[in-house]
Amino acid sequence: MNLRPCLVLFGLVMTLPLPSLAQLAKPEMVALLKTIDDRQRNGGDYKALAYIEQREKDKEMMVYESVIYRRDLRDKLMILFLRPKAEAGKGYLRLDKNLFIYDPTVGKWERRTERERIGGTDSRRSDFDESRLADEYDPAYIAEATLGKFKVHHLKLTSKKGVDVAYPTVELWIDKDSGNVLKAQDRALSGRLMRTVYYPKWRQIFSPSKKADVYFPKEIHIYDEVEKANQTLVVMRKIDLNGLPENIFTKAWLEGQSR
Repeated sequence: MNLRPCLVLFGLVMTLPLPSLAQLAKPEMVALLKTIDDRQRNGGDYKALAYIEQREKDKEMMVYESVIYRRDLRDKLMILFLRPKAEAGKGYLRLDKNLFIYDPTVGKWERRTERERIGGTDSRRSDFDESRLADEYDPAYIAEATLGKFKVHHLKLTSKKGVDVAYPTVELWIDKDSGNVLKAQDRALSGRLMRTVYYPKWRQIFSPSKKADVYFPKEIHIYDEVEKANQTLVVMRKIDLNGLPENIFTKAWLEGQSR
């Protein structure tokens, strides 16, 4: 089943420019990105169950479940796969800006780049990690526009020098009222469109450590623009913002989950 018709119903596909409206200045765009980043940062620990569907041409749909662990204050991230059985115990660990993958079948760790397809799906590390838009990109204004029923800011982001990101150029459509990202397009250095991502549902919950609400996308719809039949649905479930064990973000801890 192709999920794009569902997004048409959400009103998130058609983009039209709005005439004669003032664009945001550079400081205003940077402030907007910082607000998006801050609203998604917990300031403490974060745990979520992620349900992932991967669809590819001429293949059966794959269903994955993984647990996402974050410690935003120290930029730590872990993704541990629970199912299917063949993937159980596999995990990703982000340490000191390096991304590692652990394969329990061979008991081996390997370093990966930001372009790594998480679990063979169309998702990337940044889809599960805290938002770092203001730290990683410089914004430019394209237009005020409408995305379905929403009035949006359409921005083009270019990666900062020396920053390792999955895609050097990202276009964002940001809801003017809520401040939530509704759509993103990821492009290669050549300008080729690689992915289109929709965020039709956002949720906010109170964070005891931050003493404020934290926002996160409840659903992420990812469309591969190179292999057109490929698409990924990520649904975030069971968000827990309580503290995690101190030693959880270590290779030893992740290895222990597959024993």
